[in-house]
Amino acid sequence: MRRADPRHRAREAALQILYQWDVAGGEVERATETLFTLQWPNTDPPPDDLRAFASSLARDTVERLAEIDPLIADTAERWRPERMAVLDRLILRMAVCEFLRDPGTPPVVVINEALELARTFSTEESVKFINGMLDAIRKKRARDA
Repeated sequence: MRRADPRHRAREAALQILYQWDVAGGEVERATETLFTLQWPNTDPPPDDLRAFASSLARDTVERLAEIDPLIADTAERWRPERMAVLDRLILRMAVCEFLRDPGTPPVVVINEALELARTFSTEESVKFINGMLDAIRKKRARDA
């Protein structure tokens, strides 16, 4: 795994938690514990701030799905989130969650982080799709504010 800044590494961990939650089902807290206790790739445990940010981002994403998925569905036109590729859907959900919960984080940072996750875990086509979706959601939210 490449060295990354702590916030980026925390977003990677949040995505891994969400993937496990989505594919295996169950509680997001259980997926979090599994990642950090059984699947963490380093011999040293994750730093507390990384674990806290990743855990809260994954949990908040799941808790806000009723708010997040309609934003994605309205922007995707004829594509419901559940029909999207799993990783693309989770990256979009996580980024939209950050838009909603962290207004102090510049949208361009959230979008760039999502694109980096897509480059690492998905395809180049996904990067383009996620970029277009998040930019459209960002513009729509700015108009509605």
